[in-house]
Amino acid sequence: MKREVPLFISMVAGLFVLVGFFVPHPWVRTGYDKIQQWVIIVVAFTYVLGMANLMRLNLEQIQRRARDWPYKIALVLACVATMAVGFHDGSKYLDDGTAFTWVYNNFYSAMSSTMFSLLAFFIASAAFRAFRVRSVEALLLAIAAFILMLGRVPIGNLIHPALPAAADWLMEVPQNAAKRGILMGAALGVMATGFRIILGIERTYGSEGGGG
Repeated sequence: MKREVPLFISMVAGLFVLVGFFVPHPWVRTGYDKIQQWVIIVVAFTYVLGMANLMRLNLEQIQRRARDWPYKIALVLACVATMAVGFHDGSKYLDDGTAFTWVYNNFYSAMSSTMFSLLAFFIASAAFRAFRVRSVEALLLAIAAFILMLGRVPIGNLIHPALPAAADWLMEVPQNAAKRGILMGAALGVMATGFRIILGIERTYGSEGGGG
């Protein structure tokens, strides 16, 4: 019963939401809207559960003096301090001039910028490995990247006026075609996973065993 009941609820709710997306009947739309509101409430509880799990795991590792445990102390203290500031500011914590906004702008935004700046080195390393011409596909990728990089900077127009136009064509035609193909594949994958969950075939979230 521990697995059958959640599977049955997921199947009924999934089928109802699927029907409600296409059927404009007022009774169906009312139930559809209520389920959407319930989902928001459930998601809010998952944030609380995620924070509790984060605290439990990090506190256990701090007690055991696991690897990098001083950084975990900093993480726990930062989470507690941020929550305390947010609760102190109340419902207006996102307004300008609040303590929470100050913490966000001076700590979170600065650390986020630092993390994104570090990604530049990983991108450069990945580009260096990708530009090793070992096949026809790698050669085409290197040529396209070279044209794109030159066409997006002022020196490219000085080298040849056609470079910016070629870069725009690469972004609008081949890049868009590949991106749309990837998005279509991802959408089909999401649909397939959704149907597996609705029909009770995908059971990895409800048991320790694999899917059916």
